[in-house]
Amino acid sequence: MLPVEKKSAPLLLVALAFLIVYMVWGSTYFFISKAVAGFPPFFLGAFRFIIAGILLLAWCIFTGLPVFNKKNIFHAGVSGILMLGVGNGIVIWVEQFLPSGLVAIMVSSAAIWFVILDKGKWKENFSNKFTVAGLIIGFLGVILLFWEQLSASFSVQQDPRNILGMILLIIGPIGWAGGSLYSKYHPAPDTPASVSTAWQMLIAGVVFIPGSIIAGEMNNFQFQNVPESAWWSTAYLIIFGSIIAFSAYVWLLQVRSATLVSTYAYVNPVVAVLLAVFFAGEIISIIQVTGLVVILASVLLINLSKYKKSPVKAT
Repeated sequence: MLPVEKKSAPLLLVALAFLIVYMVWGSTYFFISKAVAGFPPFFLGAFRFIIAGILLLAWCIFTGLPVFNKKNIFHAGVSGILMLGVGNGIVIWVEQFLPSGLVAIMVSSAAIWFVILDKGKWKENFSNKFTVAGLIIGFLGVILLFWEQLSASFSVQQDPRNILGMILLIIGPIGWAGGSLYSKYHPAPDTPASVSTAWQMLIAGVVFIPGSIIAGEMNNFQFQNVPESAWWSTAYLIIFGSIIAFSAYVWLLQVRSATLVSTYAYVNPVVAVLLAVFFAGEIISIIQVTGLVVILASVLLINLSKYKKSPVKAT
């Protein structure tokens, strides 16, 4: 892969984009579980990403942005299929029967895959003790955060679907990290991030359709039977999870290192737990508090290495 020059960006805008990705994606585990309770998984993926892609593409056309470039559409399609079709699609499917805590643990491994797959940055990442330590500590922190749910899930006899789900959750983060890196190293210089994001979502959404047909999801499906909570959850996923947060994520890949952007994988479970405590009345244990502290420390280590090496200047 060819090296990509980072674009300059205002520090405040970068911080806002990180905040959106951290907070919004931290809440999507809950909303996906609500949405998949009413919609079949492949149909949900198709519906969510096609609607989000059409809305964002329409906005880009309305504002006069160049949207029809075959080369850029191709690159957006490849990264969109890997990230959303494989990475997010697996999460949607396994949340039918796996606890969200276990899913969050497996998905957090994406931060490690970013480093493993980013061959052009191997020397920089693996020679930096802060980055390596931060990645290892972060993954251990996520395990601590969900240790009680993890222990409970393995204390009972496993359904074959659970085993399959855990295998798929190894593949999913690889697809997400690979698609993210492809997006980063195949940028469209004259194409805004919003245009690339729109095509990524639209193409990924179309890819879900064959899966829905093969699975026969629509045979007995009736829209009038979908609970209101599933509709609202899907709307949240379309507007906040896809259009806003995914757009922020794709833009961050253009202006910051993939390793730094990948810290979302560790922060999202923290946000999920905090939201559960403050809005669902759940009680947080000492082990979970320890996990939160460890994860935040790991993100600090990764950030410290980046900012010590090349201080960020607001523009």
